[in-house]
Amino acid sequence: MNDGTADDGRPASGGLALVTGATGYIGGRLVPELLAAGYAVRVMARHPERLAARDWVDDVEVVTADATSRDDLRRALDGVDVAYYLIHALGSGPEFADQDRRTARGFAVAAREAGARRVVYLGGLYPEGERLSPHLASRREVGEILLDGGVPTVVLRAAVILGSGSASFEMMRYLTERLPAMVAPRWIDNRIQPVAVRDVLRYLVGAAGLPADVSRAFDIGGPDVLTYREMMQRYASVAGLPPRIIRAVPVLTPRLASLWVGLVTPVPPGIARPLVGSLVHEVVAKEGDVKAYVPDPPEGLLGFDRAVALALARIRDLDVRTSWTSASTRGAPSDPLPEDPDWAGGSLQVDDRSRTVDATEKALWSVIEGIGGAHGWYSWRLGWMARGVMDRLFGGPGLRRGRRDPHRLAPGDALDWWRVEAIVPGRMLRLRAEMRLPGLAWLELSVEGDDGGGTRFRQRAIFYPRGLLGQAYWWAISPFHGVVFGGMQRNIARAAEASVGAFA
Repeated sequence: MNDGTADDGRPASGGLALVTGATGYIGGRLVPELLAAGYAVRVMARHPERLAARDWVDDVEVVTADATSRDDLRRALDGVDVAYYLIHALGSGPEFADQDRRTARGFAVAAREAGARRVVYLGGLYPEGERLSPHLASRREVGEILLDGGVPTVVLRAAVILGSGSASFEMMRYLTERLPAMVAPRWIDNRIQPVAVRDVLRYLVGAAGLPADVSRAFDIGGPDVLTYREMMQRYASVAGLPPRIIRAVPVLTPRLASLWVGLVTPVPPGIARPLVGSLVHEVVAKEGDVKAYVPDPPEGLLGFDRAVALALARIRDLDVRTSWTSASTRGAPSDPLPEDPDWAGGSLQVDDRSRTVDATEKALWSVIEGIGGAHGWYSWRLGWMARGVMDRLFGGPGLRRGRRDPHRLAPGDALDWWRVEAIVPGRMLRLRAEMRLPGLAWLELSVEGDDGGGTRFRQRAIFYPRGLLGQAYWWAISPFHGVVFGGMQRNIARAAEASVGAFA
């Protein structure tokens, strides 16, 4: 009698699905959808610690792997039925395209050698017969590489994805909300066919079950075809804002426009540039063949206004499940804080401060976990703002990424120009810097009981300099440590002491 499982214990209905990019925006949302559809799921991540807070992490197999390593790919793809390729760095230029090309080729070979039944890739919608932006050209090439890889492949091509936390959606949201009047490039009147993230996920799950002889690309899009100008105006209407004044001019190049977007929105120029560059083209679905295999739901595809309303509700309710900030800033360091004190010849530079706080451990931890974003850094505000602007000018995230939740943090969360590397609730928060620096930097804040009845607050700023420039940087900012780090610790302590009544 069949109990609903295969011989190896996997659900007979779906088989084993590998999700790459599980720490990213789409991957993090796809995993629970696959689980609900009856698939066993294996996720592949370079930094699996960033998955610790996901509510599905105990229901999947986690494999630590780098997509550029052939041995890692072999391990990750072993026994897999369907492999989701969701690896694509937002960037531009030859180096970016070369990296995507090599990674896709390696994955295609590994999937074929592992005997995978199907590969599914989410690419970009693009027009035929035009010179494409580097971003769209790379997405097209990756799709072609996977289709030629010897494993039946489905390439889903989408334009702007509408959903809370999507980089495209957040760029549109901040531009519309912050600029009641604006000057925009003339291609703001090009037509776009956006699609709601929930429909993208439905197509991704459905693609896994297509017949074995189907290996091709499909265009996917929502029911509305709009210009970017119309999208902004309709967003304003749904959000309860007055109509925006938008004037198109012919002089804004994609590069200039991306710099402007980087100044106005939290999306840094390195991510804004490929997004803006894609808007140069009209991106409208040329066919709807996928509906023959993955029919529309009874209520139909989600329209633009409804998708925006749902996304805004998620943001308002602090229920943004994944965000574009989940992915590291391109070029940002990912090295964990070394446990060995003699690491790299003992060249770590440390600013270590401790003090007793007249507050409960719970009150102090509440202030620490709420740091950054709208709460700020409890320090020299002008200095932090100036450093944030400088970081943005050099392509870093600056201070505008904010935080996913105003009160709670989880491993992998972006926090302004930091990334949560480790967190022990109530005890320790370690942040790794993703700002542009001549070295690696961490900030560690910890709480422990004090023998005298108070609470001990320890704060460590750690820097590993790269070369002479890194050493010079550390010593150049050393005179400001008392203002920046000393002020931070004092003000965090005062905030905890002031709030002690709320935790009595």
